[in-house]
Amino acid sequence: MIDLFLLNIFLAIGFSAILGQFSLSGFLAGFVVGYGALWLTKPLYKNTRYFQRLPRALALIGYFIKELFISNLRVMWDVITPKHISRPGIIGVPLDAKNDLEIMLVANLISLTPGTLSIDVSEDKTILYVHVMFLEDVEQTCQSIKQGLERRVLEVLR
Repeated sequence: MIDLFLLNIFLAIGFSAILGQFSLSGFLAGFVVGYGALWLTKPLYKNTRYFQRLPRALALIGYFIKELFISNLRVMWDVITPKHISRPGIIGVPLDAKNDLEIMLVANLISLTPGTLSIDVSEDKTILYVHVMFLEDVEQTCQSIKQGLERRVLEVLR
């Protein structure tokens, strides 16, 4: 998988060089064109997950941006209105993530979202403790984290 990614990087650099546009937009255009060229030649490569991971990574980024926007609005509304709607609490989210990279990415993406903060991981790395600013239902909040962010992170990394 990493070989195809590096090949795609080199194709993007070559594309930028041919066009004479050494900019982020030129590189991204070259990356897209290179990805398309590699996808067309997909039967030449052994079983690779490269063509599955990139769409999943883009889906994770899109989901995170959506959650970031919604949580920003929710926190902003709580700050600018006279009556506070926040109901803070700390919950333990059981993790399907097993290795340190998966746990770190889930915890950091949770902390980057306004209104939530990863606090700690249990000793056996099976529970992530999260401070939630708007805690209405513990089970529903756990499921939204597991089915939303954690599931998408695991789809990209596994």
